[in-house]
Amino acid sequence: MDIILIPGLWLTARSWDDVVPRLEAAGHTTHALTLPGMEAVDADRSRVTRQHHVDAVVSAIDDVPGDAKALLVGHSMGGVLAWAAAAARLDRTAGVVFMASEPGIPEQSESMFPVDGDDVPLPAWDFFDDEMVADLDDDLRGRIREGSVPSPLHAVIDGLSFGQDARYDLPVTMVTAEYDAAQLKEWTDAGESGTEEIARLRNVEWVDLHSGHWPQFSRVDDAARVILEAAARI
Repeated sequence: MDIILIPGLWLTARSWDDVVPRLEAAGHTTHALTLPGMEAVDADRSRVTRQHHVDAVVSAIDDVPGDAKALLVGHSMGGVLAWAAAAARLDRTAGVVFMASEPGIPEQSESMFPVDGDDVPLPAWDFFDDEMVADLDDDLRGRIREGSVPSPLHAVIDGLSFGQDARYDLPVTMVTAEYDAAQLKEWTDAGESGTEEIARLRNVEWVDLHSGHWPQFSRVDDAARVILEAAARI
């Protein structure tokens, strides 16, 4: 199966480097993406929008040979991109894996992260909740930061229109990381803001990873395993 790996904020295709060999050893073809404006620290990101990032994922789906369907794996904000791209290419999407991620996001007028001009750089580690970074040792924190690239401001704050009710029938795997599935289900049942799309899912599997927010670095074997299990269910 073709598996498209979509990074979250501040990350590039290299963030999947440890996961890719495990997926390919199982016989899959991987496509790890570096999104527009994320090619280098000094790239011009001033005109890059969230829709540009969605379009890059759609293009990757279109590049899958023949009529084959792709499994989309989105980490963090990459899950939002995966969901929008899946809605745009329902006939070419086999399923979506949300890795420490959730579908759907409202438009924000301001970034929740510190902004530097047109850039949203990776914040200091103490910006994040303890649960998000607890399993990152100094080596992993250094590695993530060294490979990070500021995200485009408008890829952080822009809204999206998903369309097509049929997206809720797609096979979805919700991989909860720094919180567990029971907590997310509780928030969803309570109608908490940001869970509206989750509540509408009609074909979903829940997987508790019990990790921090970056399992593709801290829990490589487990991250690969849940992706392979999602592919096997399709």
